[in-house]
Amino acid sequence: MDRGFFINGRWEYPTGLDRFEIVNPANGEPVGTTLLADAAVVDRCVDAAEAVAASFALMPARTRADMLRKAATLIEERVDDMARLLTREQGKPVSDNIKEILFGCEVMRYYAEEAVRVGGSIRPASAPNIRNLVTYHPIGVVAAIVPWNYPIDLYCWKIGPALAAGCPIIVKSPHETPLAIAMVVDCLQEAGFPAGTIADIPGLGPVAGEALSSHPRIRALSATASIPAGQAIMRAAAGNMKRLCLELGGHAPFVVMEDADLEEAARAAHRRGFSNMGQICITVNRILVAAPVAREFADILASLTEETVIGDGLDPAIGYGPVQNAGVIARMDRHVADAVTKGGRVIAGGARATGSGFDDGLFYRPTVIADAPLDSLPMSEETFGPVMGIATFASDAEMLSIANSLEYGLAAYIFGGDLDRVWSLAERMEFGAVGVNVNDTSDLQAPFGGWKMSGFGRELGPEGLDTYLQPKHLKMRLRHSM
Repeated sequence: MDRGFFINGRWEYPTGLDRFEIVNPANGEPVGTTLLADAAVVDRCVDAAEAVAASFALMPARTRADMLRKAATLIEERVDDMARLLTREQGKPVSDNIKEILFGCEVMRYYAEEAVRVGGSIRPASAPNIRNLVTYHPIGVVAAIVPWNYPIDLYCWKIGPALAAGCPIIVKSPHETPLAIAMVVDCLQEAGFPAGTIADIPGLGPVAGEALSSHPRIRALSATASIPAGQAIMRAAAGNMKRLCLELGGHAPFVVMEDADLEEAARAAHRRGFSNMGQICITVNRILVAAPVAREFADILASLTEETVIGDGLDPAIGYGPVQNAGVIARMDRHVADAVTKGGRVIAGGARATGSGFDDGLFYRPTVIADAPLDSLPMSEETFGPVMGIATFASDAEMLSIANSLEYGLAAYIFGGDLDRVWSLAERMEFGAVGVNVNDTSDLQAPFGGWKMSGFGRELGPEGLDTYLQPKHLKMRLRHSM
């Protein structure tokens, strides 16, 4: 499958541009290629979007909502083929990709409904003959940068609210995993979105991403990326004061109190730490366990980890696949070596998987490191791979100090039996979301985003529309008033 760009309502395959080869991370076999966009391609997308922006903004919200719902239905009809293709280019098991894609459909339906609820208000005034009206309007042409770890889900997080709000959108889809996204684009086109309202252009961050970030006629940009990438986007976007929604890197602490159900907590940490091979911004990175139960918890988690079966995600019996690229493996090797050098103990995994079925792929054994020093890389730097470190704490104050000590502030988790206590502690954890006795912090109805260096702006929930709408105040003086 060799894909091009979707611009102004049609697929294009221009010559003279670089191509990127996409390979299956489970076996190294070629899956396809994609063109890589440059600044000139971005300019063409903006021209097409601007040409339709005014009419799209005036389109009734119900009409846009109907198209989003139709697109979601079309995606659902093709979910099996889409999920298998995504597994071949990204690595996650097919079952996980089906969940990802179907949740993306729910996001689109959610914003279809939110779009028809956008209204305004009449505000109090300082004089009896003054009327203050506040209304909300599409911000204009917008852009999005989508990562490779959950490409279809996060694609929907961005296009759903943008299209619902009436904003044409240009998406830099990930060059590593753009093939299944092309199937999503086809569904959007078949659903009736006008030419120019959607552009999809895979590309590299320093080229296409920079061009979108710095483009003077793009009014807003939503990106899911690393902290360094987010900083680069901010610098590039300053030229036209572009509105930004940045969901950046995370380094989630998973706290286990002494009265927690240790088996439940270990299973929750295992799933959240190794799902998608740890390639999730809200994955469990560092586990902080109350000292009296640390050994027991570590033994349970190590046993679960050693029993984890990994393999080709196309096999329906497999729950955990390869990592997506060689850079992830290199980073994990570096993090594990650093932790061991500083005194940590590998109690599960710790190296690449080798042997029949593994040698041609990018497989790494899920890894747990006990007694991980707080200054070791797994405990201080985002690994974005299946590595978890365990450290202990002796008091609530020490736990909070460790949990809040890093620049990251996206997600955290805390497990304990005393709900009053863990609730109070959760409120003092400096993160955009905290899971209390639950190992997932995302929910369709609630805002998702980070504190501190993990970004700003929110996706999901009603707040997800905020990036794409701008308020207008109409102040009127009445000639005659009572």
